[in-house]
Amino acid sequence: NEAAWHLLQQGRRAVDAVEAGVRVPEADPENQTVGYGGRPDRDGRVTLDACIMDEHYRCGSVAGMEHIMHAVSVARQVMEKTPHVMLVGDGALQFALANGFTKQRLLTAKSEAEWKEWLKTSEYKPQRNVENMLPGGKHNHDTIGMLAMDAAGNMGGACTTSGMAYKLHGRVGDSPIIGAGLYVDNEVGAATSSGVGEEVIRIVGSHLVVELMRMGLKPEEACRKAVERIAR
Repeated sequence: NEAAWHLLQQGRRAVDAVEAGVRVPEADPENQTVGYGGRPDRDGRVTLDACIMDEHYRCGSVAGMEHIMHAVSVARQVMEKTPHVMLVGDGALQFALANGFTKQRLLTAKSEAEWKEWLKTSEYKPQRNVENMLPGGKHNHDTIGMLAMDAAGNMGGACTTSGMAYKLHGRVGDSPIIGAGLYVDNEVGAATSSGVGEEVIRIVGSHLVVELMRMGLKPEEACRKAVERIAR
């Protein structure tokens, strides 16, 4: 929040602020669900997903990208330098390298040790109950999504994650999917999500929340109705 607010105080765009904001946990090795230090998939590979969206419906996304810490910044380059919205896997990596990003090892000693311990049982049962979604919960999913409004009244949003720990290699959640993990509509509002991505994708959650707000619902009620739809 401090990193984002610093740019907003300078009169910068909301999209600049959200990118700067989520880059902070992306670079934090102690945060094991985002960027550097993220928990790997079942093959021991750290794969990152991220997207970004601005006030003009422009958006960019990367999924299943390895070796690049700041996935959100690669997503922004996709938005600004290509005619596409999403690049995945090796294509996303090659694009990042071609645009000046540095390849590095994202698997930290702590995450690697936990993965090797998990391999002893290799049990994979993503938790969907409320208790495990709370802070400190054993299976807490801590994707970061950030939304901002700048001094001009324009909005921007970003979302970035290393995804579920020990997922199948190639699994992609909601975080890099425009409309699921993030949606920004400058006329109405913006939404982003955290949790079990498969559940959010099924209802295209962030877009649903924004459309409910377009119909006149307050943000809290729009979010409640989206969660209730998942529950049903």
